Amino acid sequence: MKTIPYATQWIDADDIKAVLEILKSDWLTQGPKVKEFEERVANYCGVKYAIALNSGTSALHAACFASKVGLQDEVITTPITFAASANCVLYCGGKPVFADVQEDTLNIDPEEIKKKITSKTKAIIPVHFAGHPCDLEKIYAIAKDNKLIVIEDAAHALGAEYKSARIGSCTYSDMTILSFHAVKHITTGEGGMVLTNNEELFKKIVMFRTHGITKDQALLENKDEGCWYYEMQDLGFNYRITDFQCALGLSQLKKLDLFVNRRREIVAQYNQAFNGLANITVPIEKSDVKSSWHIYPVRFKGERKNIFNKLREKGIGVNVHYLPVYFQPYYRSLGYQTGICPKAEAYYSQAVTLPLYPKMSYEDINYVIESVVDILEGAKR
Repeated sequence: MKTIPYATQWIDADDIKAVLEILKSDWLTQGPKVKEFEERVANYCGVKYAIALNSGTSALHAACFASKVGLQDEVITTPITFAASANCVLYCGGKPVFADVQEDTLNIDPEEIKKKITSKTKAIIPVHFAGHPCDLEKIYAIAKDNKLIVIEDAAHALGAEYKSARIGSCTYSDMTILSFHAVKHITTGEGGMVLTNNEELFKKIVMFRTHGITKDQALLENKDEGCWYYEMQDLGFNYRITDFQCALGLSQLKKLDLFVNRRREIVAQYNQAFNGLANITVPIEKSDVKSSWHIYPVRFKGERKNIFNKLREKGIGVNVHYLPVYFQPYYRSLGYQTGICPKAEAYYSQAVTLPLYPKMSYEDINYVIESVVDILEGAKR
């Protein structure tokens, strides 16, 4: 039986060669490839500063730290996301506040953000779900009116565009975070990045990823100790990425546009096959954005669990993105209850993610399409 995962990485001979060159060099941890990777991604996205870290979760944590999120502070985000988008607020002692989503894009709704703002609100973390950019202009305007920080969670959205600007340019935000996990648009195995145009935020995060330690002579409190001297000025973490990971990232970055274009081709085939079918709703793409299509989440109006299981029986590695974060037992233990974001909960009850990754063959795509159509047609008989 054919087996098709919901996602997988694309590693070729050039990627392997790039990593091997670093493994044979004098550098393994923080070396010149880290800085080069940061500069290349910053240039691609059109932003001044980039800080590479060891995961997208670390990037979120660093961004919250740089935003000075602390005890009693509230940060508004979406429930339709991976837990890290909210956990990063808890790491800093703050409280995640969940705002409901738009029914069409499934991104956080700016009107719902307005309803959640209080005197304790410190920041907003909009998540570009599935690679489709949020309504950033509205969100940024709300933030500026209320003196709030905006941290774009673009873990799904490298290569996407909003109003002709690349996601990551921070045109409508203070910071943007990226993820380089194996199933993302490019991979470093595990890895992440914070992008910003703000030099002060940049310097805070550079220090934060290395235990809160600096050797920068201009920043030292004691400038006369000696050239060997360093100072721990904040309680940071070891969130550093390695040189060989960044070598992989640099090699992958050369193929990013190819990867995104291939994702768009697959989505076009899915949409053509599924549009007009009863009992399935396909994801949309608004006219002022270009989605990078990290995943392809559909909504089934029938018995979702039954459809999911039948697709798995056919060897199709479907998934669900996402269980609303506040459904998780840990969040329930903090007092979060069902019913606070009804549109998000309604989406979750119908959601199934179909396979989408650049290595998919036309045979794979057609098999997924035929399987979905067969199951839906069978449900009608």
